Amino acid sequence: MERRKRRQFTEEFKAEAVKLARESGKSLPQVAKDLDLTESALRQWVQHAERSEAPAGPEPLSQTEREELLQLRRENRQLLMERDFLKKAAAFFAKEGSK
Repeated sequence: MERRKRRQFTEEFKAEAVKLARESGKSLPQVAKDLDLTESALRQWVQHAERSEAPAGPEPLSQTEREELLQLRRENRQLLMERDFLKKAAAFFAKEGSK
């Protein structure tokens, strides 16, 4: 089988192909065949469109927010240690009181 020469497509063509794949009700392989494309190329275009349409993640933390987060984590670690100590002390004194 002779290898096909590599073709280049405009962004508009790709967008129209993706739109057709989504809205035509036809299967992706059928749309690819109708447009004389490889199924893998069309699938990549559809996946790229889905990724670019996905909502962006949360914004990165500012310096003051990062510092506050570190301080709260330290504070939380300290409170957990104090809680664990008080649990052990309560268990110890409960055990001593029952003797």
